[in-house]
Amino acid sequence: MSNRIVWVDIPVIDVDRAIRFYSAVIGQPVAKEGGPGFTFGLLPHSGGDVGGCLYVPDADNAPSTMGPLIYLNAEGRLHQAVEAVTTHGGQILKPIYEMGPHGFGAIILDSEGNRIALHAPTI
Repeated sequence: MSNRIVWVDIPVIDVDRAIRFYSAVIGQPVAKEGGPGFTFGLLPHSGGDVGGCLYVPDADNAPSTMGPLIYLNAEGRLHQAVEAVTTHGGQILKPIYEMGPHGFGAIILDSEGNRIALHAPTI
């Protein structure tokens, strides 16, 4: 496996609100999954892609503006992704900026209070 990050759990307060937010920002549906007594939002991925989910944590974790910064792929739609942030209850912390030869990014606060980055190789 070439990916060093293989999965990410994004803590949320309201799964349904977070699913709406992330679906709008990434431009793909986030699936609501679960079983008896638990639900989560499954971020779209396939094969060997890095995957992740939106989940309501126990007392050991919570949405945060500090700590690791996760970059979500916004290739081909960085402007639309940033526009969707405020429309769906988030906040733009750092508007689109150039990352030298590594493309472009933006740093946002999601609908749940997590600091997340968006990335695209070109805009």
